[in-house]
Amino acid sequence: MEPFKEKKRERYMSSEELARLTQTIAEVEEAGSESVHAIAALRLLILTGCRLREILRLRWEDVDFEHGRLNLPDSKTGAKTVFLGAVGQGVLAAIPRTYGNPWVIEGRLPKSHLSDLKGPWRRICDQAKLQDLRIHDLRQSLAAVGAGLGLSLPMIGKLLGHTQPRTTARYAHLAADPMHEAANRIEEQLAAVMSARLHPA
Repeated sequence: MEPFKEKKRERYMSSEELARLTQTIAEVEEAGSESVHAIAALRLLILTGCRLREILRLRWEDVDFEHGRLNLPDSKTGAKTVFLGAVGQGVLAAIPRTYGNPWVIEGRLPKSHLSDLKGPWRRICDQAKLQDLRIHDLRQSLAAVGAGLGLSLPMIGKLLGHTQPRTTARYAHLAADPMHEAANRIEEQLAAVMSARLHPA
């Protein structure tokens, strides 16, 4: 008998959930109830699809503002380049820096970095009513958005730092979701026109 294999959990945010999460992060930032570094870390996770460890252990020396990228010397798959858009660069540029601290996401102690985001993540998700969402799901959500925009799986894999095509292949089904949404929008428009024809004012 073959040993039981646990199926990998796949969870990605809908557009509405993503809007709710980002709005809650903005509200928490305005209230000042979480550290600016924890908030910046969450935004970078959303925007880059990086793994948690890659963001928490990011050093300023690895940030290349000139070319808009992060040069990670030691990720899960080895050295890795993360490409940043204008929004991601803006998040990084706004992070307060303490002289002598090499870490981008600073911890409470001098010259330290945050070791985890469990507390801030739990509180923000509770406020946003997203209790079943994990930090790792942000990475899958970036893949879903990329698929929805029509990006190829190799390109999505490159953005996520995958070294094996089969790792990215599990996101292939996500490309169908925007097609369903497009079909629904067209049907709704056609139904509205048909209803107007059947029931003229």
